[in-house]
Amino acid sequence: MTHGAPHIDADPHIDADPHGGADPHGDSASNHESSQGARPQTDQERLRRWRLALGGQAADGTGCSLSGADAAMDRTLEALYGSGGGDGAGGSGTAVGRSGGSQGAGGGARSGGLGGSAPQVARWLGDIRTYFPTSVVQVMQRDAIDRLGLSALLLEPEMLEAVEADVHLVGTLLSLNKAMPETTKNTARAVVRKVVEDLEKRLATRTRATLTGALDRSARISRPRHRDIDWDRTIRANLKNYLPDHRTVVPERLIGYGRAARGVKKDVVLCVDQSGSMAASVVYASVFGAVLASMRSLATRLVVFDTSVVDLTEELDDPVDVLFGTQLGGGTDINRALAYCQSQITRPADTVVVLISDLYEGGIREEMLGRVAAMKASGVQFVTLLALSDEGAPSYDREHAAALAALGAPAFACTPDLFPDVMAAAIERRQLPIPDMAMHQ
Repeated sequence: MTHGAPHIDADPHIDADPHGGADPHGDSASNHESSQGARPQTDQERLRRWRLALGGQAADGTGCSLSGADAAMDRTLEALYGSGGGDGAGGSGTAVGRSGGSQGAGGGARSGGLGGSAPQVARWLGDIRTYFPTSVVQVMQRDAIDRLGLSALLLEPEMLEAVEADVHLVGTLLSLNKAMPETTKNTARAVVRKVVEDLEKRLATRTRATLTGALDRSARISRPRHRDIDWDRTIRANLKNYLPDHRTVVPERLIGYGRAARGVKKDVVLCVDQSGSMAASVVYASVFGAVLASMRSLATRLVVFDTSVVDLTEELDDPVDVLFGTQLGGGTDINRALAYCQSQITRPADTVVVLISDLYEGGIREEMLGRVAAMKASGVQFVTLLALSDEGAPSYDREHAAALAALGAPAFACTPDLFPDVMAAAIERRQLPIPDMAMHQ
């Protein structure tokens, strides 16, 4: 029987790990693997990889036994993906059953799993960080939370200190926010802040640069000062005045940028569904909301909703406060959220509304669509994102997505890297850069 873990490639010409990342014995893992050097690509190495993929008993039909680091790695996988998952706790290279007994590599019946003992789970979390690169560790942590119900253990400070922080862990912590004891909250905030700061470093610079250019271009003037001339568009507009003898263009009409620093140019409303399935989108939307709020030429409002509506605009100076102001889970009333957003719009022609939701509406469908139509008719640029994350194709309500597309507001999934371009297109009132595999189709 296999571990049930994601794929380990048995081809000796491919360095692969149980989750499709770097070889557990490659440079991305910890020091003990790198000290071993590259393994020869032999039949024995192929069998070793199959053995790690198959799990099970001592050899599971491969004729290959494991020892040393390989045996310890196998036990960390068995603890999570083995048929006995959930029956005990694996840690420090040892599979531990409910009775507390342990077996060595290949010794007797194996009972994998991660039980309720916090020290054992902490050791297991340390083990996977020893044997696998960060990207794989994050996947295994996510699987442990989903398969073995480790959410409750994340309420303990020592657990939070042991895990590898990522967007998905932040989503889990936010869902546990109300149940979190005071002794854990400071540690949880530190974990969330680390993830948020890493995201800001990755996303903020490009977002500001992209949107600043879009704001400048959206405010073109016909009598610009020299420093504000848009030379590319000016030359294009005056090509008919090209003088071949002088090899130059006479610019009869100048096209210039506006000065984005002078006052607010656009209003942005981020309306974010905080139902449980939207956890990663909430995290990214909070970070982007803080970045947009830091730009003087944008007036940014952040609204989150389930069956109620909460305006978190006042918290936008700190995205961590925003995140802990959300409450993941519950129902969805998009109509009520859009009604609130609509009431806050004072300059429709200069407003961009971004609805981030999977569109599973629990409110009044006809009113929801009517509000979108009314906002668009008034001049609002309306964008619908089915997800704002790197998780791939989301689940969403196709009927509602098609209805929004018919209103001229196509719904599609958006990655964090694409979001600045989507916002720039909305600000300039040009066609949105919808991905080829748009979810609304």
